[in-house]
Amino acid sequence: MVFERMNPVFVNLQYLIITVMKQKEIVTLQRSLLPDTEALLNKQVEMEGKSSAYYLSMASWCHMMGYANAAKYLYTHADEERMHMMKIFQYINEAGGHAIQPEITGVRHNFNSLREVFELILEHEIKVTKSINSIVDHAFTAKDFATFSFMQWYVTEQREEETMSRRALELFEIIGEEGIGLWTIDQELGKLHAAAETGA
Repeated sequence: MVFERMNPVFVNLQYLIITVMKQKEIVTLQRSLLPDTEALLNKQVEMEGKSSAYYLSMASWCHMMGYANAAKYLYTHADEERMHMMKIFQYINEAGGHAIQPEITGVRHNFNSLREVFELILEHEIKVTKSINSIVDHAFTAKDFATFSFMQWYVTEQREEETMSRRALELFEIIGEEGIGLWTIDQELGKLHAAAETGA
């Protein structure tokens, strides 16, 4: 037979490939993460990654413009968003899925004012909240209670993120931007950042 005349090394390699493929099928069948849930989570990974890049760009602009406390606030915020991304990234893989490294493009680098920066932050955080809520709703409907439980941390975190963003934006209305207003706002942003860091 042709099979008998084949190189034993080649035959062994074929057997090894088939064995590995079968094992891979078993792993895939045993995964607890549904494909549509995985897709939503990977979309959230991308959103969190873009958030980190977006806030880092804002921090750089604030630094360049002399808003030292706003820059510090946003540098920290950028780090937090990356941590949010990594938590989901690792969860996907641990649940048997395949986390995808997001491609980050189109990040804005210049802004018209400090006020605009914080208006954009609040607008973005509201979008993130809606995205988180859609994942939670999907997980509950699909009876994926592991993902539902995992995402509760993000629900609480987004409540805090939105509150912080609103407090920051309110400073512009309370203090005003005339005279030393922007300097005062930057000082207050430093206090807001310190309070968030200590959990006060």
